[in-house]
Amino acid sequence: TAHPSPKPGAAIRATPLGHRSSVWVVRLAASGKYIDAVSTSTLLKSTWQSALGLVRAQAAQLPNQCAVCRSSSGPGFCGDCQARFAAPRLRCVGCAVAVPTGVSRCGACIREAPAFDSASAAVDYAFPWNTLLVRLKFHDGLDLLPALIPLMQGAYTPGKNELLLPVPLSKDRLRERGFNQAWELTRRLAQAEPVQADPHLLLRVRDTPHQLGLTRKERDMAVRGAFAVDALRQEEIAGRHITVVDDVMTTMATANEIARVLKQAGAAHVHLWCFARTPL
Repeated sequence: TAHPSPKPGAAIRATPLGHRSSVWVVRLAASGKYIDAVSTSTLLKSTWQSALGLVRAQAAQLPNQCAVCRSSSGPGFCGDCQARFAAPRLRCVGCAVAVPTGVSRCGACIREAPAFDSASAAVDYAFPWNTLLVRLKFHDGLDLLPALIPLMQGAYTPGKNELLLPVPLSKDRLRERGFNQAWELTRRLAQAEPVQADPHLLLRVRDTPHQLGLTRKERDMAVRGAFAVDALRQEEIAGRHITVVDDVMTTMATANEIARVLKQAGAAHVHLWCFARTPL
């Protein structure tokens, strides 16, 4: 049934239709005419969406703060903090550790090449990035992601046919944290480039202990057999250039095990793309 449009400024009231009813009727206070019957869920959803839109509009008008020093700036980090903490550095093409001028591959990679073919990182894992990444992972710091993405883009540009895969979390850690920070980085990078990304192709089949304090041999053993490619989708890996994304690369044990698994599935090239790299 067609209903008259409300006059400008007319108050709209919602009242339940019957005792404990989940259907409400919306009535123009000025005219007393009923407009339509709507469910409670529809009414609440509309109210929530309107409130969320208002909050976003107001937030967009607020001045931005640098995520490091809290000074007024554009989105992300101020120019001073970027120059001080995120200046581009020469890095080993093999493992992304910082190297001196004129050096393309670090001594560790010369002595024993990693299982992956190449790597890139935006910053060293040091202040303030170590603090910010802890906030990202353990304190719901997803608001930091728009500021981190441009720094990662400055470190590496994937080819249009590359496939981006996040380092997977175990089910228990994913349930505890509520999100996988590697996938949150991956999907935003994929949208920005744009390239293909998939959170389900690379699997973590068992949890692994923290590697702090372990020897290199113990680290390698801890992650052995922890990852696998979906058995029904291995053809999607064969012959591909795969880029594995993570927030930080420390011991390389995880990266090496993932690269080994991807190579067994037929990957032609495996690149590690992380936000931060722990110095040797």
